[in-house]
Amino acid sequence: MAKKTTSKSMQAKEIKPVQAEIPLPANIPNLPPEVEQKLKAIKDKLDQFKTKVVDKFGDYIVGIALLPPEKMQKDAASPENPEAEKKEDPDKIHVLVVIDDTTSQKMTKDELYNKLSSVIKQIGEEVDKNIATQCALLTDIWQNCYDAKYDLNRLISMSAPLHDTGMMAAIKIAEIHKSMVIKKFEKYILSYVLAGSLTQGRATPTSDIDVWIVIDDTDVKKMSRIELKDKLRAIIIGMGAEAGEMTGIKNKLNIQVYILTDFWDSLKEANPIIFTLLRDGVPFYDRGIFMPWKQLLRMGRIKPSREAIDLFMSTGEQSISRVKMRLKEMGMEDTYYAILTPSQAAIMLYGLPPPTPRETPEVLEEIFVKKEKMLEPEYVKILRNNVDLRKKIEHGEKKELSGTELDRLITDAEKFLKRIRELFTEIEATHDQQSIAH
Repeated sequence: MAKKTTSKSMQAKEIKPVQAEIPLPANIPNLPPEVEQKLKAIKDKLDQFKTKVVDKFGDYIVGIALLPPEKMQKDAASPENPEAEKKEDPDKIHVLVVIDDTTSQKMTKDELYNKLSSVIKQIGEEVDKNIATQCALLTDIWQNCYDAKYDLNRLISMSAPLHDTGMMAAIKIAEIHKSMVIKKFEKYILSYVLAGSLTQGRATPTSDIDVWIVIDDTDVKKMSRIELKDKLRAIIIGMGAEAGEMTGIKNKLNIQVYILTDFWDSLKEANPIIFTLLRDGVPFYDRGIFMPWKQLLRMGRIKPSREAIDLFMSTGEQSISRVKMRLKEMGMEDTYYAILTPSQAAIMLYGLPPPTPRETPEVLEEIFVKKEKMLEPEYVKILRNNVDLRKKIEHGEKKELSGTELDRLITDAEKFLKRIRELFTEIEATHDQQSIAH
């Protein structure tokens, strides 16, 4: 029953929990002794429960979290629910266990849930009769989001993690950030989507948290679409940093902001990033934009146009052409000036005006090789070869430059620069001797 082997989606044996245990609020001053004792007792019980559950089920467990009191749960789920006013049991310890059912092959989803939830409940009762466990399948959490039911997400955002493979932290910070964004810009926000490795079943405690926000720009009158995007994007990213500070979650929150018209254009152009987002993304908020597109993609109704296919086909050849052009530029410009200008600097330090690029190898050889005997001929040869190569590329005599040739140019340039630095020291020493003699 226990899933001790490593699954494809959660490599639990290599994963350390984001927060192995719930911290005591030791920084709160003047706590009565009985309160401190009660907190410590709860912590010890929760640690026991967490350890037993994780040891029993291994990488089936996505996360374990201490939920807020029952009244807060009811308020979060249904703010106007009169039952929320009922008296709650103050001794109850509400715990949520999230189960990964994405890789289960030996049993159905319902069988997995029933077996694990019953054993987890039993473990909770054995540790303390007041531990009230609530289990949720990861696919059910996502399905709730597809159905625009976000109650469980809100509870997780108010919970304290006991064990986390990365998913609980992502849901927590994304839910809080989403609430901040919608409260500020509800008129413009069409969709808020969690995406990336987290929704692809590759979450780790250090995974970046990727969220996508689609902004409605179809009714913008007071500013341009680009101004709207830039203005909202800056504020939304700032809110992301604020959400990180509020939650204490250190994982990087990657926020991508799209205006609706750009998103639609990318969809028509068959942008692979947008297709991946629609396929794997989970909406934490949607006003009827994201989910219809996601369903259409599942049905095979969103297909790239012939123009998009031709564009993607030509992209490969264009990329190779750019690489070749860049290689030529690096050989013709970068490595060329990397050794030419220091050579001219050495001549200037010697006391002569800088020669033209074409004359530099000859002047360098005449002064430092033949006259002063301070430089070996091989370094003049490196400079001369580079000048000749640039001339051939510039005049079209050499059409392409290979990566091997560029590697050799870089190696020679590094060797040349090292020797020129030594030459500088020798020139300065010679000047000092002349000054002393004078």
